[in-house]
Amino acid sequence: MANNNLLRMDNVGIVVESLDEAVSFFTELGLRLEGRATIEGEWAGRVTGLGAQHVEVAMMVTPDGHSRLELSTFLSPPVESDHRNAPVNALGYLRAMFTVADIDDTVARLAKHGAQVVGEIVQYENVYRLCYIRATGGLLIGLAEEIGK
Repeated sequence: MANNNLLRMDNVGIVVESLDEAVSFFTELGLRLEGRATIEGEWAGRVTGLGAQHVEVAMMVTPDGHSRLELSTFLSPPVESDHRNAPVNALGYLRAMFTVADIDDTVARLAKHGAQVVGEIVQYENVYRLCYIRATGGLLIGLAEEIGK
């Protein structure tokens, strides 16, 4: 492997309509709220290229502490486009995939938060049971349960 400066991937960011609903959903999935903050100011607009902005952010962390999901709600400027209903073969961000201990239990618990299975829960060989769900706010989330170990 070539020598480079990459150390790790810190997080994946998702813009949501309701930060409270998204935090509740991902908490039910098993992530822990690591922190919540409001981001604004000239420096933030220089990073994103949006100019003046006011954003509420929640950082969620997986139980192993290695992966993070940054949830953001833009108070200003207003949202310009919406990709939540794009099909799974659309270009760009598609989904985040999470491994769970029991996919049936997880789907049932997330259904209480409005999640719906996109197609169906399927088995891939003797390795995984998999599904996509439309989560709170229309986010596409993948779930995988390892089997046959």
